[in-house]
Amino acid sequence: MTVTSGTASRTGGVGPLLRSWRDRRRVSQLELALRADSSARHISFIETGRSRPSEEMLLRLAEHLDVPVRERNALLLAAGYAPHYPKTPLDDPALDVVREGIERLITGFEPYPALVVDAMYDVVAANRGVVKLFDGVPQELLTPPLNSVRLTLHPRGLAPRIRNLREWRGHLLEQMRRQIALHRSDGLRALYEEVAAYPVPDDTADGPREPSRPVAHFALPMVIDHEGRTLSFVSSISTFNTPMDVTVAELAIETLLPADPATAAYVRSWL
Repeated sequence: MTVTSGTASRTGGVGPLLRSWRDRRRVSQLELALRADSSARHISFIETGRSRPSEEMLLRLAEHLDVPVRERNALLLAAGYAPHYPKTPLDDPALDVVREGIERLITGFEPYPALVVDAMYDVVAANRGVVKLFDGVPQELLTPPLNSVRLTLHPRGLAPRIRNLREWRGHLLEQMRRQIALHRSDGLRALYEEVAAYPVPDDTADGPREPSRPVAHFALPMVIDHEGRTLSFVSSISTFNTPMDVTVAELAIETLLPADPATAAYVRSWL
């Protein structure tokens, strides 16, 4: 597939895109050239539009700059090449093995909560532990597609039950800011602006919202009320190594581990 010059002109060509990624990674032209077995002069010519990189060279530069696969396609398109990485729908038979593996993984993590989200934080799979945590959330917020950030921070979602909401909210918003800087997604930015505008309860309205008992400090916990109990979880996020498909590259598996023995014992009673 050949890209029209209009596409390249709208993006400003491949040179500015490559330079923006190099700047984000804080890599000099010389350092990038050494990594990619090229020359600083050639990198400079690509960035200024004096030279058109080969497809192989562009992919090599993107790899050394750790550019996400979706954005590698954008670099290729800007240079006039066809996208290299497919974007296969998750329900496509070609991804049956991936989908079944994910389901087996999060089911095996039960009774502890685990879910899988895409680049927009939409939930594509969840186990019964997550369903238990969402007990009491209004049905209109549970209409697909479920969005994990919206469900967590919405004033009628989990937010009123999270005892350390300001800390947990700050963690989630910072995570989203990093993703926006990485993917430059208009949709993700719109989601960020939406959830960042949600009101935060006044800590003085109903007394202190910090947990009344000690919690583990090896990672920031989410401390949440659930059916009269206070539970504490720490979050772990896993992604696929060296993905070759945009859909697979943007999947993240989040698991919630009990941060204290009391939470672990209570959660085990769910099943």
